[in-house]
Amino acid sequence: MTWFKVDDTAHAHPKLLKAGNAALGLWVRAGAYAAQHLTEGVIPGVVAQLYGTAPQARKLVASGLWHPHGHDCTRCKQPPAGDFVMHDFLIYNPSRARVEDDRARAAERQQRARDRAAEQRNQERNPLDSSANRRRTDHDPTPENRESSANQIEFPDEIAGQGYGSQRDGLDPSRSPRPDPTRPAVPPSEVQQASYGPTPAVPANCRPLRDALTAAGVVVEWSLAEAEWFRLEAIVKRTAVPALVDHAREQWRRARSRPRSARYFLPGWTALPPVPADGPTSPGADVIPLDGARTGRVARAADLFRTAALDDPQENAQ
Repeated sequence: MTWFKVDDTAHAHPKLLKAGNAALGLWVRAGAYAAQHLTEGVIPGVVAQLYGTAPQARKLVASGLWHPHGHDCTRCKQPPAGDFVMHDFLIYNPSRARVEDDRARAAERQQRARDRAAEQRNQERNPLDSSANRRRTDHDPTPENRESSANQIEFPDEIAGQGYGSQRDGLDPSRSPRPDPTRPAVPPSEVQQASYGPTPAVPANCRPLRDALTAAGVVVEWSLAEAEWFRLEAIVKRTAVPALVDHAREQWRRARSRPRSARYFLPGWTALPPVPADGPTSPGADVIPLDGARTGRVARAADLFRTAALDDPQENAQ
């Protein structure tokens, strides 16, 4: 949007007084038209006829507010035949090139602001999915690539049944394959669980956190990427599990929709300060009670003070 500027002394300007109020209305409407269409003060004859009358246009020309075709003013451009130009329009109003340049710069600023906002939303949704680490999938229109990474669960090919051929592929034609006697049997305790489903495989040092969250009512999926497991292990090592559980419960309570994955808590856990395993996890837990030895020393000091007060005559007189 552009503006047609009118000086604050225009109400008493001799040219406007000479033209009269009726012609002044035509002058204002025509000026707004020139500002909107970036004509740099040129008023087409059809526009002058649409907004006013021929006598009003002649009054504007006679008072020097408008110039017809063939005028001799050196400061104003020459309009086409049948059109008019507003006197000194470009002195008070910007040119067409300046307006278009300002609009282009404003559009670039808005686009940069939109890009920054979109990047910030993506980082808040998944901090590890940065533009430097994200695999390009611009030309892959499959639905799984259009879905956000926060909602995807990794299914390795071996788990999904794509790593080996089936019996009908000819690798093992027997319908009842027998176990290979040359391969040692794997004890059931060493069989690792799958990395998805209701009981995902969780590293041993992260299981206390999972169990504590589940006991606190924060039930989420634990299907994390390898880098996220390393990150979580570092968090558990430097921050006590009760502090992590308290923070997760607060985020769980304040979330608009129930979080589905433990990945939701990783940004908040990362920002927590280091808390030792035996340190306080709440604002009221940092009050350390006095032990028995300290209590005894305080009592003996109080007895000595009372004895000294009884021995001082001035103190007794008071």
